[in-house]
Amino acid sequence: MNTSEIKDRAAGAIMGAFIGDALALGPHWYYDLTDLRRDYGDWIDGYTDPMPGRYHDGLKAGQLSQAGFILALMVSSLVENNGYNQADFCRRMDEDLFPMLDGTPVAGPGNYTSQSIRDAWRKRVQQNLPWGKTGGHADTTEAIERTLAIAVRYAFEPARLATAIARNTILTQVDDTVVSMTVAFGAVLSLLVQGNRLDADISNKLMKLVKSGDLPFHAVTRDDLQPPRPGDPDPPRAGRFASPDALLSPAYMAAAASDPDIRIEPAWKVSIVYGMPCAIYHQLPAAYYLAARFHNDFESAVLHAVNGGGQNQVRAILSGTLTGAQVGLSKIPDRFIDGLEQADTLLALAESLAQSF
Repeated sequence: MNTSEIKDRAAGAIMGAFIGDALALGPHWYYDLTDLRRDYGDWIDGYTDPMPGRYHDGLKAGQLSQAGFILALMVSSLVENNGYNQADFCRRMDEDLFPMLDGTPVAGPGNYTSQSIRDAWRKRVQQNLPWGKTGGHADTTEAIERTLAIAVRYAFEPARLATAIARNTILTQVDDTVVSMTVAFGAVLSLLVQGNRLDADISNKLMKLVKSGDLPFHAVTRDDLQPPRPGDPDPPRAGRFASPDALLSPAYMAAAASDPDIRIEPAWKVSIVYGMPCAIYHQLPAAYYLAARFHNDFESAVLHAVNGGGQNQVRAILSGTLTGAQVGLSKIPDRFIDGLEQADTLLALAESLAQSF
């Protein structure tokens, strides 16, 4: 196992997420693709300013949204504590983020605050509830956007990965399905940091971790999804989550990406196939598809994510981290790093986290 390659993939995963976030800052949340093309042309190929009156108005090309800001808080916490420290992360949210919010959407870093963070702010600041009583029911990827760093940190420790990601997720989102899909995404990302490719075999590798007890998913079938036999206990392997389906989905998207009889052309239309909205069940399939199809082409993965419109920022963050983990920092085109504001600081964070390997 080549440690330098692992570090390269780990840093690539973090920088891929930051780049994806910044690339979609300008054209974020255009649900009418005619309007998107009118404002940004037929193909967005780099960082852009938000248009007046739209989301993130006032920010400039290459800057991060609030998702990127929170991700940086998480990475900093992981680095300085040599792992996940929930009390420290919560302190950073209390001290570094919440004083800049007022409970409204158009506020705070990035000039927009997501639903789950607004909800947590109200419970924490206005109602003075303790952390752990702050979670809401947003069905979005907002926890993935920060816990992806936990997945990188614990890429070779699946049990610790699952526990830390679940604990962090429920700070803001308590729906069990959302938590299970968030943990599953982290497990996928960890395999990519290890050096695996996002392909049709990825779910078999994840299910082996369920069988070993490292991933806490309930599984009613035997190996290779074979049916239970008479006399088998119920369930053969019980877990924190009701089913392993969140671990099985990525293989289907990867199979679709490699199947010559299934073509989404151009690839940005994956947003139409799987859906443009913010919900986690729209975003994950599109990100898995793009990261599988462009497993060795970071630029294509993130730009097709951005050009699909809708909640393209999340699509680009998730595609960026999955593809960045596969190609490594060394194969992310320089222009995406050169155009990123505070690139040196973000690179230092990413590379410091990667030093844990």
